[in-house]
Amino acid sequence: MLAFNFLTTHVGSVPHKDPVELTHRLAGLLDIPAWLQLPRRNYLENIYTQYAATLPGAVVDAEKEKAVMHPDSETFEQELEAFYQSYLDDRLEDFALTPDCALGFFTLLDELRPRPVEWVKGQVMGPISFGLTVTDQNLRASLYNETLADALVKHMSMNARWQVRQLKTAGKNVILFVDEPYMASFGSAFISLSREQALDYMNEVYDAVHSEGGLVGVHCCGNTDWGLLLASKADILNLDAYAFIENLALYPDDLRAFLDRGGAVAWGVVPNFEAIRENTPQMLADRLRSGIQLICDKAASRGVIITPDEFAARSLVTPACGLGSTTVEIAEEAFDKMSGMGKILQKG
Repeated sequence: MLAFNFLTTHVGSVPHKDPVELTHRLAGLLDIPAWLQLPRRNYLENIYTQYAATLPGAVVDAEKEKAVMHPDSETFEQELEAFYQSYLDDRLEDFALTPDCALGFFTLLDELRPRPVEWVKGQVMGPISFGLTVTDQNLRASLYNETLADALVKHMSMNARWQVRQLKTAGKNVILFVDEPYMASFGSAFISLSREQALDYMNEVYDAVHSEGGLVGVHCCGNTDWGLLLASKADILNLDAYAFIENLALYPDDLRAFLDRGGAVAWGVVPNFEAIRENTPQMLADRLRSGIQLICDKAASRGVIITPDEFAARSLVTPACGLGSTTVEIAEEAFDKMSGMGKILQKG
């Protein structure tokens, strides 16, 4: 059973351009250090281009700062063959991040390896969000191309395994969040994807993380079908609890089943925008406690028993989403107040 008792961590992205100083500060400030994604450092650290380099047919457009898939290119078949050979030979290094696209990853390893910690966190782009955002040359989502979909799911799986192995040199226990922001649109007319397909794609990546002894968190910063994510093989559900905690109360049976199999919730209750200035750590702690009580009360009204103490043991705290789109000042304030909030909640 996972027992976190409101340990603090973060989603990944920050507005800073250099990771060294902030990595060092957060290693002492937060309970679970995580590597920093730096989208303002260069275009290669964009959340979508960051994982595209080793995908067959991928072309990273520096001017537009995005990746495009070209399955009709003359070299695609050769690239695809080489990709699957690396996959079959289990050459994880062929799917590795590089300092050009993820400097914060290597900075975190340098910071922690001399003094490994109990918990460390990484993150990878989810296959559904990547596949629905990154298109082919005809602007068709790559997830709707069967060949590309299989490749990108396997690519994210191998990168996730590589990350877990590397992070184990910096921490005893590894959590890898799989970021699925596009799941906020699941079930709408914009996504032609069944529940079974979505679970198959996600679970293939989650199984890969589990095969390396890591825990899986699934992150969605918008409202979605929480029942679907709770039914996946993820160990941790990370949501924007500042905006959507009441929506989670609509899924008491799914939550009960998730907790029964050992699941935990990472509450993104720390706002990643100007509202952070209006909230003290105590106010944020009270807001989360009230939200958890609401979920428990709604569940009880439908005959499902979940207690606040049970949630407390299975809770982490994060910002509502990544901080890469905000200012350095707001990001710094969010980290400081989240640390203070965590200490309040951990005292009970």
